[in-house]
Amino acid sequence: MKAEVSWKEGVMFTGSVERGHEVIMEGPESYGGQDRGFRPMELILTGLGGCASFDVVTTLEKMREQVSDCVAKLTAERADAVPAVFTKIHITFEVTGSNLNAKKVERAVALSAEKYCSASIMLAAAGVDITHDVKIVEAS
Repeated sequence: MKAEVSWKEGVMFTGSVERGHEVIMEGPESYGGQDRGFRPMELILTGLGGCASFDVVTTLEKMREQVSDCVAKLTAERADAVPAVFTKIHITFEVTGSNLNAKKVERAVALSAEKYCSASIMLAAAGVDITHDVKIVEAS
């Protein structure tokens, strides 16, 4: 895996990957940012949500559960000192489907956190307290 980050102006950067996708990153307004893109730590938090959601959905599909939607809502706390690393992250998974088995949904989330989600496991190994809960929504 390769990526490149290029400085554009002020505190704005573009990040790109070898597959051609690009994202804008920008520092906060207090450093001259103009709110034109993600902040780098927001990308890490969003990446965690994407990684975990991928695992939950694919695991539930393998369990033959009828999933129609999965939304991961993440909240994070950061250290007050520099570096302002994440100290706590909580993920609420809202999983929608038809007649979902709550135990299977909980198991899929646990497998993601404990075995499959590289982002979650890496952050936890660095000392981030990651918790989660699940809300199951019956599809209409």
